[in-house]
Amino acid sequence: MTAPDSVPDSGVSATFPGVAAVIPAINEAGSIGRVVRELRERGVARVVVADNGSSDGTPRVAAEAGAEIATELRMGYGRACLAGIALLEASRDPPLVVVFVDGDGADALEELPRLLEPALRDEADLVIGRRTDAGEVGNVRAHARVGSRWVLRAARLLHGMKAGDMGPFRAVRWETFQAMRMDDPTWGWTLQMQLRAHHLGARIVEVEVPRRARTAGRSKVSGSLGISLRAGARMGWTLIRERVLALREKGLHDRE
Repeated sequence: MTAPDSVPDSGVSATFPGVAAVIPAINEAGSIGRVVRELRERGVARVVVADNGSSDGTPRVAAEAGAEIATELRMGYGRACLAGIALLEASRDPPLVVVFVDGDGADALEELPRLLEPALRDEADLVIGRRTDAGEVGNVRAHARVGSRWVLRAARLLHGMKAGDMGPFRAVRWETFQAMRMDDPTWGWTLQMQLRAHHLGARIVEVEVPRRARTAGRSKVSGSLGISLRAGARMGWTLIRERVLALREKGLHDRE
């Protein structure tokens, strides 16, 4: 992981001084600059773009827009997120809340205050942006949406977790994130976060946000049926693994 020696100064005073944003990204040069600038303009104190091996200049565009850069060359959505978190962990002053944002411009950043407020007021530990069709359905393929519904049904059956979405736009309190000990390297990241928060007994809140189309490029998951199937298989593995881990943890507590 690498990072610049200094953070570019956007000249914006932070409205959310205790908030840091982590944006995992690969080949999002067409949209990443606008996403970073909007987060900075909306008052997010630190924006970290975790580049996952882009070949289109994504890190340069992001840095010019005001982001810190973490680099993770091993492919994987979760690995990129963990690289961004590692940069924040290296800071002497870690954030109070971390917000995760995708770099494709599809997240409704105008809803950022609604997403952050429950966590900043200590009324929620994890806030999920639950996407609704009041916005643009855009390029979200039918197979991806059906697959997400099945995963959430399985999560309810196996784990007792009730959730309306696994959207990437989410905010989590720093101490809760640390307690989760996140380690999923790929597409199971968002599901693992919700499952671990559930098993920790964390306060989970969903906030409705409009569904949007990406502003540039092509989806790395829903744009391809083959990749969507691989992502679905990974989530299936995550459901089973987290169930085993939860049962093991329960057994340890019962023996104490």
